[in-house]
Amino acid sequence: MAAPVATSCPYCGVGCGVLAAPDGSGGASVRGDPAHPANAGRLCSKGSALGETLGLEERLLHPEIGGARATWPEALDLVAGRFSETIRDHGPDSVAFYVSGQLLTEDYYVANKLMKGFIGSANIDTNSRLCMSSSVAGHRRAFGADTVPGTYEDIEQADLVVLVGSNLAWCHPVLHQRLAAAKAARPTLRVILIDPRRTATAELADAHLALAPGSDVALFAGLLSWIAREGAIDQAYVSAHVTGLDAALTAASALSLDDIADATGLAQADLAAFYAEWTRTACVVTLWSQGVNQSACGTDKVNAIINCHLAAGRIGRPGMGPFSVTGQPNAMGGREVGGLANMLAAHLDIENPEHRARAQAFWVSPAIAQRPGLKAVDMFRAVGDGRLKALWIVATNPVVSLPEADAVRAALTACPFVVVSEISARADTGRFADVRLPALAWGEKEGTVTNSDRTISRQRAFLAPPGEARADWAILCDVAARMGWRDAFAHASAAAIFREHAALSGVAARDFDISAWADCSDADYAAMRPFRWPAPACGATRARFFSEGGFFTDDGRARAVPTSYRRARPAARPFILNTGRVRDHWHTMTRTGLSPRLSAHVAEPFVEIHPDDAAALGVRPADLVAVRSDTGAALLRALVTDRGPRGALFAPMHWTAETCPAARIGALIAAETDPASGQPALKSAAVSAGRFAAAWHGLAVSRARPEPPACAYWALARRRAGWSVELAGQSAPADWTAFARALVGAAPEAEPLAYRDAATGAFRAAFLDAEGRLLGAFFAGPAPVPASRAWLAAALSQAAPDRAALLAGRGPGATIDPGPIVCACFDVGLNVIARAVAEQGLADLDAIGAALQAGTNCGSCRPELARLLDARAQDAASRSAA
Repeated sequence: MAAPVATSCPYCGVGCGVLAAPDGSGGASVRGDPAHPANAGRLCSKGSALGETLGLEERLLHPEIGGARATWPEALDLVAGRFSETIRDHGPDSVAFYVSGQLLTEDYYVANKLMKGFIGSANIDTNSRLCMSSSVAGHRRAFGADTVPGTYEDIEQADLVVLVGSNLAWCHPVLHQRLAAAKAARPTLRVILIDPRRTATAELADAHLALAPGSDVALFAGLLSWIAREGAIDQAYVSAHVTGLDAALTAASALSLDDIADATGLAQADLAAFYAEWTRTACVVTLWSQGVNQSACGTDKVNAIINCHLAAGRIGRPGMGPFSVTGQPNAMGGREVGGLANMLAAHLDIENPEHRARAQAFWVSPAIAQRPGLKAVDMFRAVGDGRLKALWIVATNPVVSLPEADAVRAALTACPFVVVSEISARADTGRFADVRLPALAWGEKEGTVTNSDRTISRQRAFLAPPGEARADWAILCDVAARMGWRDAFAHASAAAIFREHAALSGVAARDFDISAWADCSDADYAAMRPFRWPAPACGATRARFFSEGGFFTDDGRARAVPTSYRRARPAARPFILNTGRVRDHWHTMTRTGLSPRLSAHVAEPFVEIHPDDAAALGVRPADLVAVRSDTGAALLRALVTDRGPRGALFAPMHWTAETCPAARIGALIAAETDPASGQPALKSAAVSAGRFAAAWHGLAVSRARPEPPACAYWALARRRAGWSVELAGQSAPADWTAFARALVGAAPEAEPLAYRDAATGAFRAAFLDAEGRLLGAFFAGPAPVPASRAWLAAALSQAAPDRAALLAGRGPGATIDPGPIVCACFDVGLNVIARAVAEQGLADLDAIGAALQAGTNCGSCRPELARLLDARAQDAASRSAA
């Protein structure tokens, strides 16, 4: 095996370093990089499984025009020609780019330069609009620039960490591990979780404030008033560095403690305890993520938090400050190069004529965008109504991820010209492309990314480019050259682009300054170790911003922004749907869906529903639930749980038309956006719900990828030796055996084993090859199938599985069904853990690790293990009391 290559993880904004060692066969082993400052060798379950996602079976490997293979010159000529013609006939604002936080900074830079500086329109936006733009808007309103003041070390140095709308344990697992380690080393460190749901992160928290969805502004307005009443305003800091605090306090004081308790649903005593602890703790970090951002008032939520830190002077010093953590690996890098439609590169403001002139002079460009462009939701509305006539989508899947996803799909169908640059041949959005362009994937491309605490790291290639795939920056440069701007886009390498990007940051003279790298050699770039910006040419680096002012406003002072709580309008439907992620999957699963062990944790889409709501609807665990909104519908497996409040549902957003067509959550979400940031309210859809009365439920496992039939519901997942698929329908097939054979791809000569119980309506079938190996099995009945998914999936790799056990759907004799996989690293199931805890008296996480290895590698499952232990302890206490 070759020597390991130091690169960075392509998932969340933590920005972990990894060491990838190519195996010579197109794959690689992956482990954490002990020398990387973000993770110091730690990885989460997704990062640990990166080696399983490198296969080429679902890759787009050649350019396509109209679905037919084409050459690169043909494809590039067509893209450049159609964009040029559209601009000539309809103006520069008739075209747009929709890009992604999956891009490397060099790709992002070239796309932004081409659209804003040469085409002359700001119609370039990014899927980061969906996750972090409210934080960007809040930073710009308060600080004058999109500056994250603190560092990851602050989280460990704080005496109080307040997590707001952040399931850190699942969405930023390595940061959660760092916080857990700091708390273990220093038990006086306190953690408060503010979230409507009791997520896995609650296992680490000393207190959980389950506030009503959308009431964060009221909560932090109350904190600001409390700070003032308790005399905790840092008068010296405010006098020297902050304006607008009196107006912000006046707005906040409009809410009494009674009002805040009513808005948040929290007891006054709990509010007072939180306010008192925050106020008396000097070293406090308030960290937030999508629960704050993905809201129609997300920017006000961000500023309500920042106001408290400005008032108390708790910003820019070790262990204190407001901290936004990003969702994507390079959301921050995209923000640095102006990837959002309302920004310019190097944190220049597109609304500022002097800033526009600075960028245009640096680029020596023929035009510069004069105003902000269309933000993501408005961009696709413009596609739908015909204002945009040519669209280039790069490294993102908007027909799944955007709100009103069915309308997005219809818009792309009607758009005159759509280009999609992708790595996946199966990504939903690619179906609507006139031209598909194969891009390099993680492990094949060179460039940089920036994580949530401003640390820039290299992504390095350790695999050869497959097929005809090319770097995104190179594709964009070739199109720009064909549009007449060859000299301006004659970049020979990612290093050359990075040098230009760094040089512009020095000219911009803003907070983002990496001009020390403007003259770096190719060798310097190749050897780059992670560094945190700013890194100016003058050498005056600093870890944190704003401890002594120095804001990026005209007068150098921060702005405290008045915010007002607006009670949500009464919903026309009885439930509020919250959306989010699961632990082991990423976005629309074009990468994590390739990994069998990542699919083993949660293999099927679901909806969390409170037991009281489930009872009222007649919904039982594992039933299918029909969820409907004014914009779409979904079918989801019921997970009956009290993690969330009554009247609230939760569903993950990962499943697509390729994996579960009935579970495209974006179709349920109305395209309501924050007026300041344009970020859609992805966590508060008004929906109705009811039990779906399926005539039959089915389960299949197969070696070959199943081709699900036209039925009401199917959900596909990858297994170690094949696939599994859950199904449900409203009309039974006439011939169950033929149905099963076609579903699992068994040839006519395959030996069938079949059983039908007329009394119960159950049907079971298995198909064997000539050597007695299992090709596939299918189970159906009037209720959700009780078979052991894990055992059946494992039987696909057995030489001669027990035939009776195949039809029974579980292992022979006393074989234990491992249950849902909790520890993805070591394939340890819930039932195995529960039995070991009961039989061996395992009382803590270390004991479980010693007995089963669970929780001893990446640590992502430790919150679930802790929850299992807590549930067992509570059950034992209840039995003892009885």
